[in-house]
Amino acid sequence: MVRITRKPISLEAIIHGVHKHRDGAIVTFLGTVRSPSEGKRVRHIEYEAYTRLARTRLQQIADEIAGKWQTKDIAIVHRTGPVKTGEPAVAIVIASPHRKEAFAACSYAIDRIKEIVPFWKKEVYQSGAQWVKESH
Repeated sequence: MVRITRKPISLEAIIHGVHKHRDGAIVTFLGTVRSPSEGKRVRHIEYEAYTRLARTRLQQIADEIAGKWQTKDIAIVHRTGPVKTGEPAVAIVIASPHRKEAFAACSYAIDRIKEIVPFWKKEVYQSGAQWVKESH
């Protein structure tokens, strides 16, 4: 499952939608909005995406994971719009029969998102805002 949403992310719901009885491991990653950033207090981040291409690229990543680690129990959910500090902006859930593969696939997923998916973020501070380049 890949999804781009303006709604808050529920990790529990994502896990419930992905986990199957054949899976002995579930690895999750939550990327949350942090403050401060670059020494400035962040109020929230505004995420934008080229939605059609972003969805296609997220599916590409899920397909790459399925081929490399032999699991189809994959979820990648990314927010757009304003996301408050402390809230999740991205969630990745990988369920597989074994933990080693699940950890590797989850790490791969977030790295690939940063590499190929067209998301942009604007950090909003109490004293202004600026578009920022994603860091790894």
